[in-house]
Amino acid sequence: MLTRTNQQNGEELSILGFGCMRFPQKGAGIDEPRAIALIRSAIDQGINYFDTAYFYHGGKSESLLGEALSGGYREKVKIATKLPPFMVNKLEGAKKIFETQCTKLKTNYFDYYLLHMLTDKATFDRMVSIGVMEWMEQLKQQGTIRNIGFSFHGGKADFEQILNAYPWDFCQIQYNYLDENNQATKSGLQMAASLGIPVIIMEPLRGGKLVNNLPEQVHKAFQGYDDKRTPAEWALRWIWNHPEVTVILSGMSDEQQLSENIAIASSATANSLSVEELAVFDRVKAIMLEKTKVPCTACAYCMPCPQGVDIPGCFAAYNDKYLLNDKRSRFKYMQTQGVLSKNPAYASLCTECGKCERHCPQNIAIRKELKQVRKEMEGPLFKPVVGVARKLLKVK
Repeated sequence: MLTRTNQQNGEELSILGFGCMRFPQKGAGIDEPRAIALIRSAIDQGINYFDTAYFYHGGKSESLLGEALSGGYREKVKIATKLPPFMVNKLEGAKKIFETQCTKLKTNYFDYYLLHMLTDKATFDRMVSIGVMEWMEQLKQQGTIRNIGFSFHGGKADFEQILNAYPWDFCQIQYNYLDENNQATKSGLQMAASLGIPVIIMEPLRGGKLVNNLPEQVHKAFQGYDDKRTPAEWALRWIWNHPEVTVILSGMSDEQQLSENIAIASSATANSLSVEELAVFDRVKAIMLEKTKVPCTACAYCMPCPQGVDIPGCFAAYNDKYLLNDKRSRFKYMQTQGVLSKNPAYASLCTECGKCERHCPQNIAIRKELKQVRKEMEGPLFKPVVGVARKLLKVK
């Protein structure tokens, strides 16, 4: 298992991290004996970074990981878990969640602690205003939190603002060859690295969709160069080719996935892909682009929208529905553009002022495309459901 050095603290982290949101299932719940055995096997083979969260697996992920790390395994790994800002309205709430997490994970400290799923700068500002960041800093001084970071699911502009708003110890972003220009983007990855902030990568395979939902032409492009290399290996090696990446998280749910990923992580070094291999990715991305509904590169020149519409985010969700046959695309769209964002940012907020189109370098008919996004991604119950969900989760 190869490692990369956390430039902030000198720790050697396995380049493959274990994402704890896709444990093997048995019936409606986790197959606990199998999941525990999988975790311990991963540690025995060199994985030392485990990422979980307060609500993964319906709140059971942390408890399962805590059980798996008993018996001497805790000391061999770094635990990363997360505080969900959308569930925190007062500092006391954050403290209660933290105490619960310590109990579930059977630990009195966290190696890496994140604000979970930030989508905009306003959410971070709210955490500052209620004292969460100051409290986390106190815990860091006590050694209860070793590293403070955040995970991100918004747009490039907000990512850069958040990076510059606080002296982060690390950050976590979605990044893969399909998302090179989505969310934090490649320039965001490079910016974090330039600031000395270690970057943890999530969704390297888009929840398996870059393995199981690829167009046939993409499979042929990969196989034409190397028919023994799986789509998963191609995708992982592309990310590890970036020297700015510290750890890739993979939600491994069976022994075969663990074995394959560990084998890849034993030889995937930075800047190791050849010119010919990179050309394969150019062909793959060209195929993907042909199948993309809206040719948005997420440059964000169209932003900010006067009505608050997250234009690149809306188009990204819409494209995924068709490009990757993503059956959860409407749910994800509702989640990121309606329920969990500081302010609603969905397509139907558009008033067709046209300001965005004057700045789009791709000359996209944004108003027309947003109408199509609204038609296919929202539906008649969309706004009422968003409103109820925001009230239940107390998103303000």
